[in-house]
This record gives sequence, C-alpha cells and structure tokens, in this order.
Amino acid sequence: MTLKKLPDNLHRDTLAVRVAVERSQYGENSEALYLTSGYVQPSAEASARRFAGDEEGYTYARSGNPTVTSFEMRLAAMEGTEAAIATSTGMAAIMLMLFSLLKTGDHVVYSQSMFGSTIKLIGTEFARFGVESSIVPQSDVAAWKAAIRPNTKILFAETPTNPLTDVCDIAALADLAHNAGALLAVDNCFATPILQRPVAMGADIVMHSGTKYLDGQGRVMAGALCASEKMIQEKFLPVQKNGGMVLSPFNAWVVLKGLETLDIRMRAQSARAHELALWLEQHPKVSRVYYPGLTSHPQHELSMKQMSGLGGAVLSFDVKADTPQAARAGAFHVLDSLQTLSLCTNLGDTKTLLTHAASTSHGKLSEDQRQAAGIGQGLIRMAVGLEHPDDMKADLLRGLDTLK
Repeated sequence: MTLKKLPDNLHRDTLAVRVAVERSQYGENSEALYLTSGYVQPSAEASARRFAGDEEGYTYARSGNPTVTSFEMRLAAMEGTEAAIATSTGMAAIMLMLFSLLKTGDHVVYSQSMFGSTIKLIGTEFARFGVESSIVPQSDVAAWKAAIRPNTKILFAETPTNPLTDVCDIAALADLAHNAGALLAVDNCFATPILQRPVAMGADIVMHSGTKYLDGQGRVMAGALCASEKMIQEKFLPVQKNGGMVLSPFNAWVVLKGLETLDIRMRAQSARAHELALWLEQHPKVSRVYYPGLTSHPQHELSMKQMSGLGGAVLSFDVKADTPQAARAGAFHVLDSLQTLSLCTNLGDTKTLLTHAASTSHGKLSEDQRQAAGIGQGLIRMAVGLEHPDDMKADLLRGLDTLK
C-alpha cells in the first residue's frame, strides 16, 4: 500500500486530519478500518521476501496493519519524529521501550513525580532483572546530573507529571543525557503534540498513552513510542513482534479519528482548566492548586515556554485539613458530593474526571514513596473536560462548601 503524499510544512492541525495510508480502490474519505489478522500473499516468493524483511508488505497483524500504520504515521507527523510504533496501552509502550533498550547492569534515571505504575515498573519489576535505577526530583536538573552513572542508558521524564503537574526542562535534560551517551525519553501524555513537541527540544523518544487525550473520549486503550526510523525498526519493532504488545486495528482507528479533534479539544479544555485553577486558588477550603498555567506554579515560566503558552487540561488541588486523616476524609467528601462530574481514574476525556491520587493512581506505592512524590491524602486530581465552567464550579462547591 503506497503512502499518501502531502505538501511539506503543513500545520499540526492539518496533519491531524490528513496524514494516513493511501485510500483503497474504493476511495473512502474516512480512513478504513482493516479488521484482519492475516494477509493473502501474491506469491510464495513475495511472501518469503516480506517475511524476511526484504520487501514491504503486510504479513501478519502482529507485524503490521494498515489502520495501525495510519495512526503511527499521523502521530509521528504531529510529534515531528521520523516514525512511531503503536502498542496496546501506554504502559505497554514503556515496557517495550525498556525491554528494547536495556539489559542487566544498565541504569535508568527517572522522576519521583512520575505515574505510580511507571515508578513500580522501573523500580520494582525491572530491578528483578538487574536493571538499576535512580529516582530524582522532577525539576532539579542538578539532581538528574548527579544521578547519572557510566552505565546510565536512559533518562525518563514525564512533563507535566501526574498528578502534581511538575515540569522539567526538556532541553537541559537532553543535553545531560547526550553528554553521558544516554537517551532522553519523555512522557508527553498531558501536553500532547498540540502543546509540546519534546523532540524539537532534544528528546530522543516520546511516549504516549493514547488512552488519554489522543483518543479524547475514554473509549479505548492505546499507546505509542515516537522516535527515529532507525530506532523504531532496529530496536522496538523486533521486540514488539516477539512480545506481541500490539495495538488492535479497531483501537487504532478510534484513536486515529480522535487525533482529528485533538487541537481544538486541547485548547478548549486548557482554557477551562485555567479558569477552574484560578477559581480554586481563591476558595478558603483549598490550600494549594497545582497547575502550570498559574503564576504560582514553581515552573510557570518554563511551562509557558515549553507548552505553547498554555497550561494543559489537568490540575490538582489539596483540600485544607490539619491531619492526613482529615485530609483524606475531606477529599472523599468532595468526590462523593459530585452530581455532574465523574469520579474516575482516567483522564483526557471530554467529560471532567476527578480522582483521589493517593488511593488510586499512586495507591500501590508505599507511604514514603507517596510523600517523596508529594502525593498527600487531601490531593484531588481534576482532568478538565468540556462542560461549562460554571457547572463544574457548582458541582465542586457541593463538596467544598460543606466541608467541616
């Protein structure tokens, strides 16, 4: 199947609706959904060449699918990378990256503010296979530098982080990694390529959980790695073929269509999040709001530089309380008082979703790990959707105004 040729220098919002494999002989305008696990080969010789990698062509769904290819092409174009590889989930993408690039005795440096499952995967699961790791404060460049060892292979950052929206200096970390002969990988789930393109700032690998904003409506799970063509073909693809952490064609098609509205969704949801963050800062029962778009955010200036002047659509806030027990009770009260918004651990949906991070996304961490990451019992994460801001405020007030 030939690839569609588009003009050079198209904008991201145009790429988001136009990049795909070429139309079939039927001339469909919406990209086709190819639900097949195998492909009929034109000849035994062609089949042999394709399976050997000497000729382009689809052979088996674990090795490729036209719908999945369209998603990979579109996301790579939007991120500004040569290629992308799709996976079944965001965590599968991280697993694929680590399995492909690390061996026993290698070392990873990563942020203490990362998603809880990422921390467990690197610090616990891969440690069982002899992969060493160091965990550092997200925004402390000196700490990242001090943690690098001769055997360091990857610096892995998530920016902004989940759920405290800490921001790291991507360009500075890229310089540190490259000077040490290592790679910089960046989890770009919160910002998406609409607000932030890490490769343009020196990152080598961009990771996505397509389950979040790329889909945008909470329908399917998906993941992806964006990188150079060489890294995708020589490092990631062989491991994926053997490991099987592939994205289904249907899920790829759903996320492919989600990308078409990513630009307008991210801008609209970021605007609503900024309004909510300013409002929450003034509420007497809220002790702190975490949002890159606020001037009170410790990395506000860096955030605006890296994220196209927008703060994204995720914020978190601490319910005011005197003790951890009271803080947990207060957060639970606010969440249980919701009538319009959703108590849900996902994010990136058009519906506003709130969750208690300490008992969900970071619930499997030890209390020491949660404290190191700054996850208190009164913390509520809010992934702002597309409801009217006044309705969001009214729903939050049901709990905030009735806190004891």
